[in-house]
Amino acid sequence: MREAELALGFDAVRRILSVLAFVAALAGCGDDGRNPVRLALDFQPNPAHAGIYAALREDIDAEHELDLRVRVPSSSTDSLKLLAARRADLAVVDIHDLGLARERGGDLVAIGALVQRPLAAVIAEPAIRRPRDLQGHRVGVTGLPSDDAVLRAVVEDDGGDFDRIERVTIGFSAVPTLIAGRVDAVVSFWNVEGVALRVRGVRTREFRVDEYGAPRYPELVLATERETLRRMGPTLKRLVRALAAGTRAALADRRSTVEDLVAASGADEPLVRAQLDAVAPALRPPMRFDRAALRGWAAFDARFGILRRKPDVEAAFEDLAS
Repeated sequence: MREAELALGFDAVRRILSVLAFVAALAGCGDDGRNPVRLALDFQPNPAHAGIYAALREDIDAEHELDLRVRVPSSSTDSLKLLAARRADLAVVDIHDLGLARERGGDLVAIGALVQRPLAAVIAEPAIRRPRDLQGHRVGVTGLPSDDAVLRAVVEDDGGDFDRIERVTIGFSAVPTLIAGRVDAVVSFWNVEGVALRVRGVRTREFRVDEYGAPRYPELVLATERETLRRMGPTLKRLVRALAAGTRAALADRRSTVEDLVAASGADEPLVRAQLDAVAPALRPPMRFDRAALRGWAAFDARFGILRRKPDVEAAFEDLAS
């Protein structure tokens, strides 16, 4: 009798475990069997994210058995915070922020590149004919450590003295601050603020950092936590390939891409179109890493003080696009 009771008990336990396993499997998939993946953007939707929105429009995520869910950060949070809070599986991250997060002990891994060159630039009024002319002038910076590094690299590459420049912290108000004449130049992004100024008819000179002192590294990368990469490796590999296909689709049908981004951001259509035209060359080849470029970035960030030491490129980057 006791043996029969024990057998019945074990059968019940097995049935319960089977049910729990089935429920867990369902929780990991959408209603249609696709794997949900939560992606946090670094900023409001813009043409640097073109491949993401094209992948959604063309159902490329579904073709790869994925259910891509995009989160746009609010003014009070950012993509790294969403990752840390487990509210996102991966995030679009500035490459310098990736290095800083790893330096603080975060085990983050970049798995794909959204853009293939730096987006930072010093944008100046027309009277500033070359970077060293900024000596004795006021330059607006956000307050991020990468801004000083960009400004120093650009000015010193042209033979100027960085210490003779007056830096003014302006936060993220580069366009109105420069238009109002409160500064003579700003450190900003040529693909966003630089284009916005041109669309408004404001004449400027643009000194892109990879044309003055910096290597050509990928400014924006997709990052995830290493534990998530171990747990979701095949899913994330399919996602990177889906986003690569999405980027190709975005560039092939720019009109639809502009419509997607206007709907997602609420920005003016002429501005979004101009920004997409500006950044399009930097979106190729989609999602791939160039190891030489990454080593150049590591040396640059250490040399100009963004990071305390040169990061381990092999540990920080996993190319899932190949």
